[in-house]
Amino acid sequence: MKKIVFMGTPDFAVPVLNRLVESAYEVVLVVTQPDRPKGRKRILTPSPVKEAAIEHHIPVFQPEKIKNEYEEILQYDADIIITAAFGQILPQALLDAPKYGSINVHASLLPELRGGAPIHYAILLGKQTTGITIMYMTAALDAGDIIAQQSIEISEQDHVGTLHDKLSQVGAGLLKETLPAIFAGTHTVTPQDPEQATYAPNVSRELERIDWEQSNETVYNHIRGLHPWPVAYTTHQAKRLKIWWAVLENHVYPDTAPGTIVEVDVKEGKLSVVCGNQKSVSLTSIQLAGKKKMEAAVFLKGNPEEFKVGQMLE
Repeated sequence: MKKIVFMGTPDFAVPVLNRLVESAYEVVLVVTQPDRPKGRKRILTPSPVKEAAIEHHIPVFQPEKIKNEYEEILQYDADIIITAAFGQILPQALLDAPKYGSINVHASLLPELRGGAPIHYAILLGKQTTGITIMYMTAALDAGDIIAQQSIEISEQDHVGTLHDKLSQVGAGLLKETLPAIFAGTHTVTPQDPEQATYAPNVSRELERIDWEQSNETVYNHIRGLHPWPVAYTTHQAKRLKIWWAVLENHVYPDTAPGTIVEVDVKEGKLSVVCGNQKSVSLTSIQLAGKKKMEAAVFLKGNPEEFKVGQMLE
C-alpha cells in the first residue's frame, strides 16, 4: 500500500483528503497550518483539514514555517507528497524526498492563474471556464509540469463559494483518477509555457473596493468574485457599505456619473447604482457599517431615508 503525506489547510482540501482515505492508499501524516484565532473572541481554531484528519485518526503536524521544520515529515518515508491549498512553500529537500515526487492539486487551468486566489480571479476576470490541474511541484510558484487537467464551466450565477465547492470535488476526483498512472509510471507530463502564465495573488483589502468607473458587468463580476469572502465594499456617506450580492440591469442612464444611486424603491426593494458604461446594477444584499447583513428590500423598509436618488457611492 502506497504511503501518502497530505498537506492542506482550508475547506477546499478536505474532499481531496477524504477521497484519499477512501482509496487504497495509506495517508500516514497530514500537515496543515497551525491553529489560528478566529471570530470576535479570537478563539484558537483548527483548520478544516486538521479536523478531518482527526476524524480519520491520522497524525497531524502543524509547522509554523515548514522550510525550517520539515525533518519530522521525512521520518514517515512517504511514497508521495500531495498538497492542496496548503499555504506554505515547500523546501526543495522535501519536494525531492518521495519516490514518486510531490504533486499539487491546483484550482485553475495552469499556466493561467498561478497563485493563492485562482478561484476568486476566475470570476473577477469574468472567465467562462476554469478547472483543476494536477502538477508536479517545483520551487517556482505553480510552475511545475502538468500531469492532468479537467475543465468546468463558470455560470453567470456562480460565485467564489459555489465555484470553490465544485472545484474541490473535481480536484478530489481527478486526483483519484490520476494517482494509479503516477504509481505505475504510465502518466505523461506537459511542461508549462511561462509566456502564457497569468497570476492570481491573494486578495488584498484594496482589491475589495468596488470601482464604479468599470462597466456594470465588471462590477457584477467583482461582487460575485468576492462573495461570500472577503466581500466587496463601497462607501456611502463616509460609512463602509459591504455589497454581498447584486444583479445586472439593462437600463441606460446617459450623462450620469458612475457610482450614482439612480433608483430607490422601498416598496419593490430596489437600490440601483449606475456604472461606468452608463448601465446599472441592483444591489440585493448589503451590510452598512454597524448593521447586520440584510436583503436590500428589508433594509430599505427599515431605513427608508438612508439611500436617496442622486447620492454617490464612492
